[in-house]
Parts: sequence; C-alpha cells; structure tokens
Amino acid sequence: MDDVLSHSGKVLAVRGAVVDVTFASGDIPAIKDALRIDTSDAALVLEVQAQLDARTVRAIALQSTAGLRRGTSVAAIGGPIEVPVGDAVLGRLLDVMGNAGDGKGPVAEQAPHRGIHQAPAPLHSRAAPSELFHTGIKVIDLLTPLAQGGKAAMFGGAGVGKTVLVMELIHAMVSGYNGISVFSGIGERSREGHEMLLEMTEAGVLDQTVLVYGQMNEPPGARWRVPMTALTIAEHFRDQDCRNVLLLMDNVFRFVQAGAEVSGLLGRLPSRVGYQPTLATEVAQLQERISSGPEASVTAIEAVYVPADDFTDPAVIAIAGHVDSMVVLSRAMAADGMYPAVDPIASSSVLLDPLIVGQEHVDVANEVRRAIEHYRELQDVISLLGMEELGREDRQMVERARRLQRFLTQPFAVTEAMTGIPGRSVAREDTIAGCRAILDGVADDWDEASLYLIGGLDEARAKEEAAAHREAHA
Repeated sequence: MDDVLSHSGKVLAVRGAVVDVTFASGDIPAIKDALRIDTSDAALVLEVQAQLDARTVRAIALQSTAGLRRGTSVAAIGGPIEVPVGDAVLGRLLDVMGNAGDGKGPVAEQAPHRGIHQAPAPLHSRAAPSELFHTGIKVIDLLTPLAQGGKAAMFGGAGVGKTVLVMELIHAMVSGYNGISVFSGIGERSREGHEMLLEMTEAGVLDQTVLVYGQMNEPPGARWRVPMTALTIAEHFRDQDCRNVLLLMDNVFRFVQAGAEVSGLLGRLPSRVGYQPTLATEVAQLQERISSGPEASVTAIEAVYVPADDFTDPAVIAIAGHVDSMVVLSRAMAADGMYPAVDPIASSSVLLDPLIVGQEHVDVANEVRRAIEHYRELQDVISLLGMEELGREDRQMVERARRLQRFLTQPFAVTEAMTGIPGRSVAREDTIAGCRAILDGVADDWDEASLYLIGGLDEARAKEEAAAHREAHA
C-alpha cells in the first residue's frame, strides 16, 4: 500500500463489519477507496461503500472489527486497496490484502503493487477464444469442450463433486500447461485450502501457482473482494509478462453470498430471493474482467454452488450468462454412481461448433445426447413394465445409451487414494472413436460393467477378452 496518507478522520460508529468514518474537511474519500486504522495488533483495512454526507463515509471492514472504538484515528490511503503482483507472489498463499499466510515470511517489499479495482479490457483489445483446452476428461472434452482464453463453470448442488472435478482439472492441466495458475478460494473451508496446498506441492507446480484465499470464517468484505485480488494478480501476468494464466475459482456462489451480506449490512433493500439489488452488476464486474489480450490469455474455470439444486436461482442464472461452457452436475447421476456426475443433456458449450471442433465431433456429441435423452424418456416405461415391453429399436437404443453413460465415467487421479483405481486421461480422438463404436453397436454384446470407470475403449475390450478367457477355462 502507498505510504503517503492523504488525510485522516475518526471512527464515528461501528456496527459489526460496517464502520462510519467522519472527516474534518469536506474532501472525503471516493467510493472503493481504502481506509487504514493502525491498531496495536495490526492494520485494519476498510473499503468505502457510501458517502453519507459531505463529511461522513460508510465503509466495510475486510478484517475483524473486534475492539475497535469510536474516536479511533482513520487514515485515507488515497486510492483502492493495492496488492503485490508479479513473480514475488508465485508459490505463495495470500489473503485478500496480499499478505502471505503460508509461514514463509512476508512478500518481498520491492514487489510491484496494483489496485484490486481495474476496468475490464476494452472490447477491441480482446482476443476471441479459439484454441481448445484438452482436459483428458471424456465427458467434458466430448460434450462441453473448454477453450484456452474461455470461461467454464461447474454448476452443482452440495456434495455432487464440483471441487473434485476442479481439482482433477488442475491435476490434468498442470502437467501439460506451461503458464501461471492462480487459484482463488472464495469462502472455502481451511481443510480444502490445506488439501490444495499439499496437492500443488506434491505435483511440483507450486512455484508456478498463486493461491489467494478468503476463508469461510472471515468477514463478508474479505470474501467479497478476494476474487478481485486473484484477478488483479492474473491481469498483471497477462498484461505485463504476457504469460498465459489459468484462473480457478472455488466457489463463485460464495462471492455472491458475501455480496448479499454486505448489501444487507449497508441497509439496502433485498431483491428477489433475498439477494442484493446489485447482483447482476456485481457478477458482471467480476466476470467481464476475465478476458484474453492479444499476447496472452486468461482461462477461467469456476465452481458454482447451486442452492437446493435450484438451477432457476437468480445467482446461478446471473453467473451462467457469462460463461462459454456450462458443466452441470446431476445429483441423480451421482446417486447412480456415474462419476464424474456431469449431466450430458443440461451441459453445453458454445465451442461445440463444426468450425472449431470439426463435424465428426459435433455429430458424435449430438448422437450421444440423443441416445441418452431417448433413454431418459423411456425410463418410466422401463421401471413400470420392464425392458421386455420395448420395441427392438428402442431396446437397442436404451442398451447403447446405458453403455455410453458408463463409458463416460472415469477414474480420477485425485480420488485414487479413496477408490484405489489409478486415474485415467483420455485423448479427445479416443473419446470420439469410443463413443462412435458404441453407437455403431461394437459393444452391444459386452457386459455393461466392462465400460464402467475406464479410460479408452481398448481397456473395456481387454476386460471383455479377460472375462471370456476366464469363462473358457472355468
């Protein structure tokens, strides 16, 4: 932060995380400017949210206000919160203020600093995403392809596997990705942060990663601003160093939730379902900053909690409108053991276009969707009357759809410790070829279990041959 403090005021009132500050002169700080209070323990930082009159501002505290008294001196910084950026933050775990929390000492003082509130890049300087981002996860590469420089979101309720999927994407990408990774933990549990730190260390990629956390127990102001800190670091690598950045956010819904808490603390009337009236604006301010420049790209992968599995929730709709690829996780599929529990019908991507992925890929993806959708339409009939009541064509379609569903499951490297099954990564061409073979009836005589939790179709073929060999020698 800038040491030059423009002018000072005094604390007028403290109501939890909301602090009113009065200034003697009429020159009061602007909205989003930072204020600093030097206490005996550490500096307390506030962010101005409203100008109440010619001398008074209302601010939100980014740390605990316990012990703060009226009359305490407050210094206006003269600009927004600034955080360290550049090579000095690589391999570090930071909080919303850019302070290190990994026990390795403070970030180097000579590191460049940048304000967390930046204008989005102008439209004419943005590059359109066109190069595919291969993940090695069959269902994503086939049905919801991701783009380098694009935005993808994993939508799902509690306990359906969002964080596991994001962790697997990190694991899949660090091996073949030569850029910088910036992970933003928004309202995360400390356990998840600790697991992420260990994962990055064991993978040997921590030196190319920045972890930025606003934990669940922190005030709403910290959780609300932590993605801005992560974005600021990512923008510096994109603009100044011209390096590609992989930006991971878990969980964007907590950002909306923190904004709703802040809005309530500031006394604004709630809007639909109790959300803040500024919901669409806040989500847009975050999402529109995620963009690629002419020299380097920012690829965003976001986990989004869906409250009560309600995909019509205003927060979910607001976030979904900004992403290129929507990966929707289904509780019903998770209950059936279909992991990853990606819903092939509800998930979508603007990149599933013949001009980007090729005609064959689009044709296979559409046929897979059609087969699974047809199976779902017939499920009530099957559960009531059994498969025997279906016509020959319908029965064949249902059997192939069930095999496709199992083929699109996959063991993950990050779950190997729990399942005992080594993770698999499958090339996009092998996924397309495998689905095409199943649609053409190659696997009609195979046991469904041979296709469950495998990599490519060759693995299922080997299982079938091994089973046939055992039967022959039984």
